[in-house]
Amino acid sequence: MIVIDAGSPTPPYEQLRAQLARQIQERSLAVGTRLPTIRRLAADLGLAVNTVGRAYRELEEAGLIETRGRAGSFVSAAGEQALEQAHQAAREYAAVISSVGIDRTEAIRIVEAALGRPAMP
Repeated sequence: MIVIDAGSPTPPYEQLRAQLARQIQERSLAVGTRLPTIRRLAADLGLAVNTVGRAYRELEEAGLIETRGRAGSFVSAAGEQALEQAHQAAREYAAVISSVGIDRTEAIRIVEAALGRPAMP
């Protein structure tokens, strides 16, 4: 289920992109799942067609979905590859952290800073 908060400072296309990306990464949208057409999703969510189109373009650029011409947009197997790349990068990061003696709390703070998120208390 996609929920767009009109009062949020986050633009609607980003809210949509982030929610679809999360569903793909959590596998609640499986590889090969056909997404609604841009027009249908825009109508369902009360958004402009361009807003949904931008979210789809960014998901496509990230390799999470693929558009097959008139057949529509589908969850891409490349999303699985992206997830595997992230896991591999995390394993490599953990190895570096361990080799230089940085503790777990600091290691997580470094990742959060790199992701642009505030450190957790």
